[in-house]
Amino acid sequence: MLASLPALIRVPLVVLLLALNVLLHVLPLFALTLLKLLMPVAGFRRACSRVLVAIAESWIAGNNALFALFTRIHWQVDGLDGLRRDANYLVLANHQSWVDIPVLQKLLNRRIPFLRFFLKSQLIWVPLMGPAWWALDFPFMKRYSRETLARRPELAGRDMEATRRACAKFRQLPVSVMNFVEGTRFTPAKHDAQGSPYRHLLKPRAGGVAFVLDAMGEGLDAILEVAIVYPDGPCSILDLIAGRLREVRVSLLQRAITPELRGDYERDEAFRLRFQAWVNELWQEQDARLTRLLDA
Repeated sequence: MLASLPALIRVPLVVLLLALNVLLHVLPLFALTLLKLLMPVAGFRRACSRVLVAIAESWIAGNNALFALFTRIHWQVDGLDGLRRDANYLVLANHQSWVDIPVLQKLLNRRIPFLRFFLKSQLIWVPLMGPAWWALDFPFMKRYSRETLARRPELAGRDMEATRRACAKFRQLPVSVMNFVEGTRFTPAKHDAQGSPYRHLLKPRAGGVAFVLDAMGEGLDAILEVAIVYPDGPCSILDLIAGRLREVRVSLLQRAITPELRGDYERDEAFRLRFQAWVNELWQEQDARLTRLLDA
């Protein structure tokens, strides 16, 4: 019924309710984060972290409920069976739109440990959301251009060090580490500029995946590959809120983490070449899965 409301009423109402959901959860989240900072007792901090995650999962559940009420999205999903909340995952997905994030949250919230993304450092300044991501231990990465690195070579490797610090923290709590392997959202222009050999994907960035696998060690139980397509074409968050997104197709596949996937990507050239070949093969399989989803 609510999905049938005129857009002039539905869109402002959805935005208002999403904002209220943010406030409802962010305020207690900030209060508990402050308490956690003021009480440097390891056991207390771990308990606070669990409650913070519960608040975040409630926040996501609220968003999911609002989108279910106000939109008419047809979902075609396979591969959810066998997911566990007590297993730690490295989640790898293609990236086309900011809508990918609410899609992943809808499908995986409370099915696996709380998803944490590697975020651009600038996003910490997003009102309310940036500090909330920081409170929830989302790692913020500062990327440097080739020109900057040429002027200041001492900045090289800073992202990898941030990855190591984040993974060391992740090993102390149930976690799902999210990685968009392409490193940026897919567009036809980027695809053509790269000369990507894949039909639906940009070239994968193997380094980030390798560093997480190595830094987490035995702390990860499996890789969860997620293929997402929007049959009606590219979409935005506004399309989602406005009810213009009609169909989402998703395929999930679990993959075992073998010892061969862990090694020193930075200094071991033989391992780096093997790992890059493995990621390229994985991405070729992902490209074929996207084709099958679009043709379904």
